[in-house]
Amino acid sequence: MRLVRYGEKGCEEPGVLLADGRVVDAGGEFNDYDEGFFAMGGLEALAVWVAEGAPGGTEVDAGVRLGPPVARPSKIVCVGKNYLDHALEFGEGVPEEPTLFMKASSAWSGPQDEVVIPPGAMKLDYEVELALVIGRTASRVPQCDALGYLAGYSTFCDFSERAFQKEHCGQWMKGKSADTFAPMGPWLVTPDEVPEPQALRLWCRVNGELRQNGWTGDMIYPVRFLVSYISRFMTLLPGDVVATGTPGGVGMGMSPPGYLQAGDWVECGVEGLGELNHRVVACC
Repeated sequence: MRLVRYGEKGCEEPGVLLADGRVVDAGGEFNDYDEGFFAMGGLEALAVWVAEGAPGGTEVDAGVRLGPPVARPSKIVCVGKNYLDHALEFGEGVPEEPTLFMKASSAWSGPQDEVVIPPGAMKLDYEVELALVIGRTASRVPQCDALGYLAGYSTFCDFSERAFQKEHCGQWMKGKSADTFAPMGPWLVTPDEVPEPQALRLWCRVNGELRQNGWTGDMIYPVRFLVSYISRFMTLLPGDVVATGTPGGVGMGMSPPGYLQAGDWVECGVEGLGELNHRVVACC
């Protein structure tokens, strides 16, 4: 099953992408794909509604804007340096434990929205990632049970301003949290359609040039471990998002660096989960 949200930013309605390619509105049955939806068994109820033919659901116009497939989460937890080639190009060695940081949820954005260069930014970068969406409250979860806590998977891009991240004092989140820096989508794919999350290709193209071309099987710390590990340090709530890291090929690792400029076009994809498409624009 594939969940979508559509409409103007901040006013999105829930929908479902059907097997025949049509998007059907689910707003008559469900308020939104948010913490309450996942916590109260909404995913299971949605599956029943779809299996019954989505009664009362109307087809959504093909040209409508898609928003992120879940409502703005309580938190976005990111894993840094989780692929060996990216850890090496980052220049700080391979972490002995997962490197965790947060992105502000105000950076939440849709799969085709513009990415805005914030004032003073000089080193805008891209990072394609496999995103996990938490389906039920997770605290101190054993690895063997970890996948059972997921509502699904999506494509994510961790846009980063490297100067803010690495050249200013403090934590990485300074370079990770500008508005539009956390796009996800185009849909949330439920776990029944992703039998093995460590067997997915992921890629990023900039202006048509393939920059990143990786495999989730190359993660240093796999999905099961990450859910268990993160839940040791914080309670993950339904609808929370975990971005699992990026393979090598980011702009910072190129010689000379290949940072993004206004007018650039960035495409990110994860096998079976769809693509993000973003025009980079200067701040007004």
